[in-house]
Amino acid sequence: MAPVWEADVQLTREEATRLVERRCPSLAPARLEHLGTGWDNTAYTVNGQWVFRFPRRKVAVPLLENEARILPRLAPHLPLRIPEPVWHGRPEGDYPYPFAGYALLPGVTACAVTWTPGERLRNAAALGGFLRALHGLPVDDETLARGPGDELARADLRKRAPMILERLEKVEAAHPEMDGRALRAWLSRLVDAPPWERRACWVHGDLYARHLLVDEHHTVTGVLDWGDVHLGDPAIDLTLAFTFLPPEARGVFREAYGDIDEATWDRARFRAFHYGVALVLYGESERDEAITRVGWDALRHGAAI
Repeated sequence: MAPVWEADVQLTREEATRLVERRCPSLAPARLEHLGTGWDNTAYTVNGQWVFRFPRRKVAVPLLENEARILPRLAPHLPLRIPEPVWHGRPEGDYPYPFAGYALLPGVTACAVTWTPGERLRNAAALGGFLRALHGLPVDDETLARGPGDELARADLRKRAPMILERLEKVEAAHPEMDGRALRAWLSRLVDAPPWERRACWVHGDLYARHLLVDEHHTVTGVLDWGDVHLGDPAIDLTLAFTFLPPEARGVFREAYGDIDEATWDRARFRAFHYGVALVLYGESERDEAITRVGWDALRHGAAI
């Protein structure tokens, strides 16, 4: 069976250049440089000023459309920068999907740098404050009714647990030195955490180190890749406290965020193991050492008290 991140369409830089120039003629002649490839999109910088994201899988198309519709509504109210779509391209020729261009935000992703525990701690309050602002945005009844909701059941622990265990077995097979008993004990304890029953809030939906933008001082300045943005359980984002922050930083994070009940905290930790096994497998499959490290960080930090 093909990995879930395998592309269903290939796009070369030359093909991407032609798409940009035809659909956004004011950018011609377009100079493209490969920025990165993720599960859903391939990204290029254009003329050193823009980032264009091209879906590489059909499932990414509605995610890109979510960003175009929702991000302009969120951006003015958030304390860190987020991308806002400026250019909108339509399918053409052999490339079947729409694509989008955003202003290039300065910095690099957090997975591209080496962190000390002190640097992570220094960012804990800013990350907690950002999520406090995002999750606290008012959601009226009409918005709540029209969604988007958690259509992928990200917060369904009973559904996710078998997926995590299956991936954990694959990680253990590739790393015989790994003892997964502690992770299994955590999963067994956390899987029965009560679900979120209060009003759904705006959540990023896929918040981990690759989607944090940092400057040369290792200070978080922005949050990227909002394709999974939806109205749902705040624990989906609060998992960042376990995937990115060491245990000593969590108190600062929680103080900046505000009240987090223990069930929500448990669901956030559970989600960290989902990231851990998925990112280790993805990183090793794609020979992406940075993402592999993020996956191991999530497993190590998530299991630490």
